[in-house]
Amino acid sequence: MKIGIDMMGGDFAPLEAIKGIQHYVEEGNAHLVLIGDEDKITPLLSEYNIPGERYTVVHAPQVIGMHEHPTRALKEKQQSSIAVGFHLLASGKMDAFISAGNTGAMLVGSLYSLKPIEGVLRPTISTIIPKENGSTGLLLDVGLNSDCKPEQLNQFAVMGTVYAQQILGIDNPRVALLNIGEEEGKGNLLAQATYPLLKENKHINFIGNVEGRDVLIDKADIIVCDGFSGNIILKLAESLFEITGRKEIHHEYFDRFNFENYGGTPVLGISKPVIIGHGISKGKAFKNMIVVAQKMIEKDVMEKLHTELIN
Repeated sequence: MKIGIDMMGGDFAPLEAIKGIQHYVEEGNAHLVLIGDEDKITPLLSEYNIPGERYTVVHAPQVIGMHEHPTRALKEKQQSSIAVGFHLLASGKMDAFISAGNTGAMLVGSLYSLKPIEGVLRPTISTIIPKENGSTGLLLDVGLNSDCKPEQLNQFAVMGTVYAQQILGIDNPRVALLNIGEEEGKGNLLAQATYPLLKENKHINFIGNVEGRDVLIDKADIIVCDGFSGNIILKLAESLFEITGRKEIHHEYFDRFNFENYGGTPVLGISKPVIIGHGISKGKAFKNMIVVAQKMIEKDVMEKLHTELIN
């Protein structure tokens, strides 16, 4: 098993990536492919005593900045850590790829360097939702698809179900549609057209509509919505963690909003695992991104998605 890491992606690269690797190698068993500027990476590997047999360094002298245009940067910077990473992944030299770098470039690379899983209309990204009772839920889409069709939301429900079962350990996840009311027939045209598709979908455990006030309580395990709505909820949740930190409000529930606990989000619907992290990721987040990638490989999540979507 080989997991590739963009060593130059993120505000604190490559140091925090190295710290994450240091923690990972204490318990994980994957071979790590470290992609980036060799002159900057190698001294840190020695300083943090990373065992040489656990990694391979692939030199990539260019870096795609956080604010560069994704498509143009991938085309013009083919020796960047992100471009090289996707080449290695697409050619079978790695089994997964993670990065805390330019999110747009990671999404463009995912969509155009890798094949979508057969039957997938549009890939999606999700976020973990910490529930009040201590459990964990999933919200998708959270920004990859701002405008959606009912058939796409129906597929998001299937992909979210597989991910929740295989990675979150929820045997029969409850799926709900985000709406402005609980009753069938509520909502805009998208919600009204999506509801009957979810209701008839035999691959999911659909429980109906949920409202915004239900997102953080244990009413559903998976909440499906368009990426525009999902991204607003995601950013609102991030602000809760930031505000409680600034005001020095200490509570174990709000601590669960720390994105570093979950690492990053996978792009669901493409042929190989790609994990996208936050630009301010530090060591803990990098370690957890590697862990998620390893689980996705071990559980063969992409093949299980394929099976559910074509049957």
